[in-house]
Amino acid sequence: MMDRSTPNMTYQAWRRDQENGPPQYRSRTVFEDASPELVRDFFWDDEFRSRWDDMLIHASTIQECEVTGTMMVQWVRKFPFFCSDREYIIGRRIWDAERTYYCVTKGVPCSSIPRQSKPRRVDLYYSSFFIRAVKSRKDGQLTSCEVLFFHYEDMGIPWEIAKLGVRQGMWGAVKKFDPGLRTYKKERDSGVPLSPCANNAKINTKVTADYVRCLEDSTSNLLETENQDSFDDKPIGRSIPKLLVVGGAIALACTLDQGLVTKAVVFGIARRFGKFGRRL
Repeated sequence: MMDRSTPNMTYQAWRRDQENGPPQYRSRTVFEDASPELVRDFFWDDEFRSRWDDMLIHASTIQECEVTGTMMVQWVRKFPFFCSDREYIIGRRIWDAERTYYCVTKGVPCSSIPRQSKPRRVDLYYSSFFIRAVKSRKDGQLTSCEVLFFHYEDMGIPWEIAKLGVRQGMWGAVKKFDPGLRTYKKERDSGVPLSPCANNAKINTKVTADYVRCLEDSTSNLLETENQDSFDDKPIGRSIPKLLVVGGAIALACTLDQGLVTKAVVFGIARRFGKFGRRL
């Protein structure tokens, strides 16, 4: 869909259409001179987000866990004039694999906030971020940050119209990332106190890199077997990285108040997730 860059950021995006479901999007963003921790906090900080994301008109925290960092938040986002605003009840959590971060957000039920006619609530919503340090295109040092992003949602409007809206508005939204991040860094460097959301982003579930590699290898074996059994046509486009498949598997296999479940469950979720994660 897109391949653009600025002096401090590169951005690429792809879209995949499903037969029975909303379009799925994958993107890769690389920020120069930015740490994974800064970028993690930047995307998690709802208080600061309202300063660069003009679609976010309300954000509040419903629940949070001081042990795992799990949060349940409410967002209200502004849509174009032909649509009403949309409400999101989002569960989110971060896993830390030795400074590689799996940041997962998904729509969750919430009985404490009644459903209203306006804004319309979006129930089907899933996003996962994979954040890590990468080599800078300037000097080859590990001073840049890569964000792999996988997302889909059912906004309650025809998917063809939704795709058109995303295509038309994508770069306008994405190009605000870098100026927002630079302002965020300046304020952090100057000692501005962290918001509650940014503080919460620092509470992560620790996993080892070896554990994640084990999940990746097992998921790859499952996908390879399934490909041989039921996927005979030639793959189209770029494959979704195993890291996102694993991240989705971990997220879908965990509830808001539970830790990591057994590997057997994770592998099973990964296998189902991998069915629609083979092509992009």
